Order: sequence, then C-alpha cells, then structure tokens
Amino acid sequence: MDIQFSEADLAFRDQVREFFKEHFSDELAARVANPKTFRDAIVEWQKILAKKGWIAPNWPVEHGGTGWSIAQEYFYERERAAAGVPDVVPFGLKMVSQVIIAFGNDEQKQRFLPRIYHSDDWWCQGYSEPGAGSDLAALKTRAVRDGDDYIVNGAKIWTTYAQYADWIFCLVRTGTEGKKQSGISFLLIDMKTPGITVNKIESIDNNHTLNEVVFDNVRVPVANRIGEENKGWTYAKVLLAHERTAIAEVARSGRFLSELKAIANTEVSGGKRLIEDTMIQQRLAEIEIELMALEYTELRVLSGFAEGKGPGPESSLLKLKGTEIQQAIQQLRMDLAGYYSGVLQGELSNSELGHEFGDRARREYMYGRASTIYGGSNEVQKNITAKVVLGL
Repeated sequence: MDIQFSEADLAFRDQVREFFKEHFSDELAARVANPKTFRDAIVEWQKILAKKGWIAPNWPVEHGGTGWSIAQEYFYERERAAAGVPDVVPFGLKMVSQVIIAFGNDEQKQRFLPRIYHSDDWWCQGYSEPGAGSDLAALKTRAVRDGDDYIVNGAKIWTTYAQYADWIFCLVRTGTEGKKQSGISFLLIDMKTPGITVNKIESIDNNHTLNEVVFDNVRVPVANRIGEENKGWTYAKVLLAHERTAIAEVARSGRFLSELKAIANTEVSGGKRLIEDTMIQQRLAEIEIELMALEYTELRVLSGFAEGKGPGPESSLLKLKGTEIQQAIQQLRMDLAGYYSGVLQGELSNSELGHEFGDRARREYMYGRASTIYGGSNEVQKNITAKVVLGL
C-alpha cells in the first residue's frame, strides 16, 4: 500500500477544500443541524454533490461513481470532516445501493439507482426487530408468497429516519427449514404501501431519529425482491460490511479530537490550562495513537476497494475500534465540560463553553452509548474477527 501523495493528489485536496468552502454555507449548515429542517437541507446538499459528481465515490463508474484513487477518497473524507460537512445519509447511497449493484437485476438497477443517486428517494433499513438485534438471523418478520406478491407481517425497530423514508430495505423470513440463516429474503418495500405504521422512538438525547416500523398484511411485489428467495442472508452480509466500514467514522473522530485539543489548550481549571493536566495529556495521546492505527487500517480497506475487492473482515475491525474511539472521545468531552455537561440547552447563557459545548457533550455521550451496539454489537465483531481472521 503506497501512501505517498503526489502533487496531483494535493491539488485535488485543495479543490475539495475550496468546493466545501464555496458550496456548504453557514446557512445550509444551520438548517442541516436543525431537526425541523434537516431532511430538506440534507437532500439539498446531496443534490449539490450529485451535480458535482461526488455523491457516490464507491459506486462503479458506469453507475455514476467517481473512479477516485485511494488518495482522493482519503482527502475527500478528511476535508469533509475538517470542514464540518455532514456525510451523506448512508442507507441509500452506501448500503442498499451496494446490494442492488451487486445482486439486483438490470430492471432494478435502472429503476432504483438513479433515484438514489439524485436523492429523489430516501431509504431506511429494516434489519433489527424487537427480538432480533445482534442475533439478526433470529428475525421473525414473515413474507408469505401470494401470487406475484408477498404478504409481509411483523415489525422492525431502531429504524433510523423511517419518518422521512420513501423506501425501506428489509430482511424477511420466507422459509423455516434448515438453520436460521436460511429462509431469509431481501425485499425493497415502498413506505407508502397500505399497512405500514411508523411509531416514533425518542432517544435518551431527546432527539427523534429512531422508529419502530410495523407491517400489517403489507403487499409487496415479488419483483421487489433482490436476488433469489431464501438467499437474503448472503446479500445482507455484504451490506453489513459496507455499513460497518462507514460506522468507523475515522475522519469525523479526527475532527472531534482536534476540537478537544483546542478546548484543552484554552480552558482553565484551578488556574491552569486543562492541557497541563498530565492525565488529560495521556488520554489525548492514547486516543490519537489508536486513531492513527485505525486510519492505516481504513487505508488498507480503501486499497482493497481500489483493487475491486469488497470490504472483508477488516470492516469488523474498523467498526470495533472506530466506535470504541468515538466513545473515548465522547467521555473525554464530558470530562472537559465538567459541570457544564449537566446543563440543559437554554438554561445557561453566560458562557459559550458551558451553554453550547456542555450541552453537546452530554447529548453526544448519551447517543454514543449505542455505537458499540448498532451495526452488529462489538461483541459480535470480536467473534467475527476470531473466526474469520484468526481461524478460532
């Protein structure tokens, strides 16, 4: 893996930096950050990226991918994170699209991929169920064949952004024989179909991103099934590998770590800057070392993409270490905020750090407890690594 950067690579970095500066305005950033305007604002931003041709770097070029080198992908993500630009909503552009490209038929590719690319459809993920989370193969949502349709009954939970979604990709049980990974199919379901109910779940950070989606005799055309019946587990594993790679959020953690360093260098406790505390120095250094190691692992994964390989067991390592680093950053942010982390937004206005940073520290800490669970719990990632990488 060659990680030397050419002058052309550095020129691309500067181009990306200038593009974000010009097109991602403070006004747009404020609307993305506001839950009331988030959906429309993020779609607006994704359409800007699509017009530029930068919306789907990991897609094949024939479907609109960028054909970027490893260095270009690396610089794009680093500059995006440094500028505070949000990543694309992953469910369509990074997840179901990969399954459609790899396993969908030509009609499905022509029908769904252009609308995903241009953010004309918003997707959500129907994997976890009330009784099937980390043990996803235990899912019970049933799809019974009825002529040219399936009749779907059951429920999915923790469904991010289902309240906005036009479509949901679902794992459903179409067979009961053999081991539990058998008999699962991969369906694309229009959220406007009669019989679908979306129930709001408000998380501990007081935000509404999660939902329960209930299916009551929902009729889904067989034409919306990806690949073969009862082979959905194979397709699901491909999607999960892409999901886990994205969950690592290496560039975003780098930005947050830089923010914590800046705060520790300026904020004072007991007459000294926080950065002068040897324990804080040690914690910052430990996180940075772990993050640098993870960054090289991510570059190896990107190198595999460039050689035409899909994400393999490295995706489990990325997810495992990436989320642990995220939580370490969130814990340190809470500790730096101190008493301010217990102040609710709107209760204090005499200090920007106390009012804004403390509120953000608490919210991100609370929501971040889930990162080592979603996308497959970290305990499951350790099992995958032990089995696939170490051969245990």
